[in-house]
Amino acid sequence: MEVMSDTFDLVVIGGGPGGYSAALYAASAGLSVALVEKDALGGTCLNRGCIPAKAFLETAAVHRHVEHAADFGIDAGSPSVNFAVTQARKQKIVAGLVGGIGAMCKGRKVEVLNGTGSLRPGKRVHVVHPDGATSDLSGAAVLLAAGSVPRTIPGFDRGGPIMTSDEVLDLDHVPSRIAVIGGGAIGCEFASTFADLGSSVTLLEGLPKILPGLDADVARIVVRSFSNKGIDIRTGVSVTGHTPTGSGTTVHLGDGENIDVDAVVVSVGRRPFADELGLEATTVAVDDRGFVVVDELCRTTEDGVYAVGDLINTPQLAHVAYAEAVMVVKELLGECPSPVDYTRVPWAIYCHPEVAWAGPGEEAAAEAGIDVVVGKHPFKFNSRAQILGETDGMVKIIARRGPDGRAGQVIGVHMVGPWVTEQLSGGYLAVNWEATVDEIAEFIQPHPSLSELFGETVMSMTGRSFNG
Repeated sequence: MEVMSDTFDLVVIGGGPGGYSAALYAASAGLSVALVEKDALGGTCLNRGCIPAKAFLETAAVHRHVEHAADFGIDAGSPSVNFAVTQARKQKIVAGLVGGIGAMCKGRKVEVLNGTGSLRPGKRVHVVHPDGATSDLSGAAVLLAAGSVPRTIPGFDRGGPIMTSDEVLDLDHVPSRIAVIGGGAIGCEFASTFADLGSSVTLLEGLPKILPGLDADVARIVVRSFSNKGIDIRTGVSVTGHTPTGSGTTVHLGDGENIDVDAVVVSVGRRPFADELGLEATTVAVDDRGFVVVDELCRTTEDGVYAVGDLINTPQLAHVAYAEAVMVVKELLGECPSPVDYTRVPWAIYCHPEVAWAGPGEEAAAEAGIDVVVGKHPFKFNSRAQILGETDGMVKIIARRGPDGRAGQVIGVHMVGPWVTEQLSGGYLAVNWEATVDEIAEFIQPHPSLSELFGETVMSMTGRSFNG
C-alpha cells in the first residue's frame, strides 16, 4: 500500500469512536493525520455494538407497537418477525455510516491505512496490511484507540448456541428460548430486545440485583417492567457450564438447576484490547486489568503517546471517547483543555423502558456524605406519556440541601421511561452547569411533552407546584 507521507502531526491507531473522532477533529484544526484501522471504520460501536444493537431494539419496538395497535383503534393483526430483513436493514444502516466516516476522512485529507498498527519507540507506528505489506509512520504524537473486545467466562466458549455481543448481532432469526448471562447494560438491552420479539428470556446475574450501581428507584421500575414482559430474572446465581443438545444447549447453574435454551448470550462486560499494540517494546504502562495507564489528560507514561476510549479505565461509552479525543487534540494544540469530569458524564441504557442519568443517584450521594433533597415524579400522570401509551417510568432529581434546608444545586438527574435517552440533555446541562432548582424552575417546558416532567419535578423541589 502506497502512503503519501510517513510523517504526521498525529498518528491514530484504531478507527472506532475515539480514533476517528480524534482524526477528524485534529484534521479540522489543520493537523496532518494518519488513521490506522485493521477492520472497518467505526470500530465496535458502529459495527458490533451501539448502532446494530439499537437497530435491533428499534425492530423490537416496532413489534411491540404493532402488538398493541388495537389499543389505538388499529387492527393490525398478529405481527410476525422476519429477522433476516431486520439483519439486512441493520447492515444497510451500518454500511452507510461506515461509508460516511470514510468520506469525511477523505474530505479532510486524513490518511486512512487498513492494517494492524503497533507502537514502536520514538512515536513510530508499524502497520501490517492484510496482504502482508508493511508501512512505517512517524507522528509528533500518537493516539492509541484500539478499543475493547467482549469478555468471556470459563465453560462458555464462543460457537454454536454460545454467543457474545459480537455474534448475536449476526443472527438471522429470533431464538425461541434464550439465556442472557450478565445483568448489566448490555445484557439488559439484549434481554429486552428478544423478549419484545417474542423469545422466552432468562436473565442470569451473579450479583444480588441487575443493573448494579443504578439508582434503586430507577432499577426497581426496570425490574418490574422486565417481569411484566415475562423475562425470568435470576440474581445471585452462578453458571457452571453447559451441555449442547440437538437444538440448543442446557445451561447448568451453581445450585444444580438446569435451563434448556436455544441460544446463550454472554454479556459480562468488555476488556481493553491492547493485544496487538506492541506496548511491551515501549514504556507505555498497562495495569493488572489490561488498561493502558493514563493521567487526567489521557497522556500515557511515554512522552507524546496518548490513549482514549475503552483502552483506558474510564466509562466505556462512545461519547466519553469522543470527549477524550477532543481533549487530547486540544492538548496537542496547546489550548490547555479541562480534564473530562467522569462523575458527570451522561449514561444511557436503551432497553424498554429506557434509562438515562447524569451525576450520582440517591444512594451514591448518601455514601459520599452529601446531604440531599430528592424530587421524583412518575410518567403515569404525564399527558404525552398517556397519549403514547408508555406510562411506566419516572424522573428523579437529587439536589444538595442548602443551609435553609431547601433544595439547592442539582447534582444528579435520573430518568426511566419513554425516550428518556432523548430527554436527558436538559438534566445533563443542569448537572454540569451546577444549576439550582430555583434557576431551572424559571425555564418553560413545552406542553404536552415528555420533557415537561423534568420541569415539573424541579418545580416541586422549590416547595411549590401545580402537578403532584
